[in-house]
Amino acid sequence: MITNRKLLTFLLCATGISVFFSTHDRRRFPKIFSLQQNTSVCACEKCLSEDELLEFNETVEPFLSANFRLSEDDFDWWKNLQDENRNFSTYRATVDMLFKIFPPSPKITEPSPDRCRSCAVVGNSGNLKGSHYGPLIDFQDVIIRMNAGQTKGYEVDVGNRTTHHIMYPESAIDLDNTTHLVLFPFKIMDFEWLIKALTTGFNGTSYMPVKSNITANKDLVMVINPGFIRHVHEMWLQNKGKYPSTGFMAVVLALHICDEVHVFGYGADNDGNWSHYWEKLKDKNLKTGIHPGHFEYEVIQQLAENHTLKFYSGW
Repeated sequence: MITNRKLLTFLLCATGISVFFSTHDRRRFPKIFSLQQNTSVCACEKCLSEDELLEFNETVEPFLSANFRLSEDDFDWWKNLQDENRNFSTYRATVDMLFKIFPPSPKITEPSPDRCRSCAVVGNSGNLKGSHYGPLIDFQDVIIRMNAGQTKGYEVDVGNRTTHHIMYPESAIDLDNTTHLVLFPFKIMDFEWLIKALTTGFNGTSYMPVKSNITANKDLVMVINPGFIRHVHEMWLQNKGKYPSTGFMAVVLALHICDEVHVFGYGADNDGNWSHYWEKLKDKNLKTGIHPGHFEYEVIQQLAENHTLKFYSGW
């Protein structure tokens, strides 16, 4: 009996010591234990959520949803991007109307230990010409294109698949039935355009002509959160330029919804011009305008050096 009691006492003490050191080690080395716990977040060779260098893992929602409420402070920042004169109440009423027509929440594939969400973000740079990146781009699960980016006739260099296409009214193009239309909004009119261009037809005006109607799948519409635009401008770009380019927003969005990110078609062409791969450049002095293009490019290069994403610079 005495022997049994001694054995029981020993086991209890050993268990207590083990628990103490386990907890103590977790407090001393939280990063080590965090990595051990996260080793199966995805099926990629390396998952973004396991990368200690990432600073983008914020609580800012990338997309709007029916349950999301933009703060008035974020609205006041956003409305100055293109001199919006209408008030916060008008914004809220318009967004409420938006989600009566389109999905109340964005369709995003959630992370899983048995899935690798690999993404290709395809910019529009002239450095894609002659790159032969097409097969590599099409190999990825999610393929994000933007604005007037096109594939027909350029498949060898840019691929032919698209899963998400980011645009605003002035850059809109028709999409097929399987592609997500991702609206990058700058003003209340952009929400109104989206509603009407996919229903009764839009008759408003902007700083340049916009399509009255657009072909796209209403069930696959997603809208970038204006507060997220501000977050990217302030935290990622250090307030450089007036606001982020569509291309840079696409990269940061990919870092939020993908496990592995491949970036193509960014930066100047071989002659130092910021041209588009489908156009014959006429303006040799074409730069990045209100966007901090060179700084955005440096950020992408730094992310590549940190192995946060894979960057393909073209020829």
